[in-house]
Amino acid sequence: MTTRPKRGSPARANVGPERKDAAMQWKHKDLLDVSQLSADEVRHVLATAAYFREINSRPVKKVPTLKGRSVVLFFAEPSTRTKTSFDMAGKRLSADTFALAKSGSSLSKGETLKDTALTLQAMNPDGIVIRHGSSGAAQFLAERLECSVINAGDGRHAHPTQALLDALTLSRRWKGEFSGKTVLILGDIAHSRVARSNVLLLTMLGANVRLCAPRTLLPPRPDTWPVAVYSELPQAVQGVDAVMCLRLQLERQQAGLLPGLREYARTFGLSPRHMALAAPGACVLHPGPINRGVEIDSALADSAESLILEQVENGVAVRMALLYLYLTRKSPDAAQSGIPA
Repeated sequence: MTTRPKRGSPARANVGPERKDAAMQWKHKDLLDVSQLSADEVRHVLATAAYFREINSRPVKKVPTLKGRSVVLFFAEPSTRTKTSFDMAGKRLSADTFALAKSGSSLSKGETLKDTALTLQAMNPDGIVIRHGSSGAAQFLAERLECSVINAGDGRHAHPTQALLDALTLSRRWKGEFSGKTVLILGDIAHSRVARSNVLLLTMLGANVRLCAPRTLLPPRPDTWPVAVYSELPQAVQGVDAVMCLRLQLERQQAGLLPGLREYARTFGLSPRHMALAAPGACVLHPGPINRGVEIDSALADSAESLILEQVENGVAVRMALLYLYLTRKSPDAAQSGIPA
């Protein structure tokens, strides 16, 4: 004979995010960039991710939240961290995930992106996570498909899930308070979708953003961005609360945008002496993969100031939150009832 747990007992507690967060009805079909979201919606994503982060610390990390749902991981560009993170997020929510790479798809045989997308749609997935080398590819799919589309990076345009996991990492460090904080984004800004999405998100949450890069690696008209632009790293890092290094794509040297990697590392590589100029308790982030000794000193990457591995951990939680929100948006009752533990 089984007994029903009493109201408020541990068996009934912790079934999802706090009521005020769980009550928000998610209205978006797709995630193409963080500019689609309001500040309240971003905070809702972060609160939901914080709950899933707690689940990820349990001995048994799997929950039946998305059992019976299917997610296609359509990665037309090479990826290790983001693809594995989404795959793990889906599996921990009990969704079925199916990986598709460009080399193993009909795209490599000349099929158009539209025809590949329509073929996938005919298989009735609940969501597609796409990474593509062309800016706007995620929006192209979203306008043609009935299922949810989540942008995992499109060309130089946007990388919303990276910006959200960076925000969760900083939120945990700063106890949720972004107002008055200053973040320096350092490196190849011109070619970085991570930089673009982070500038949008951090300023939306109330942080001040600085950019520092060689002139050849700054975007056109940086004066139109809501940022302060620096050309000298010692001045740029003065008093900042966080430094976000960007991966230097080594082909930039071959394209003539840099005199050499050694010169770049000497002038724009982040080191402990630079962090000594930052605000007390300042931290370091990096989306990875890292070029040690080029964009960041190897010892600094492994130091207590570094949140790089925490970013990886938070990436799984954020992507779990996004899959949950976007794949249950058509089921108001499920969204209202919280996340099964």
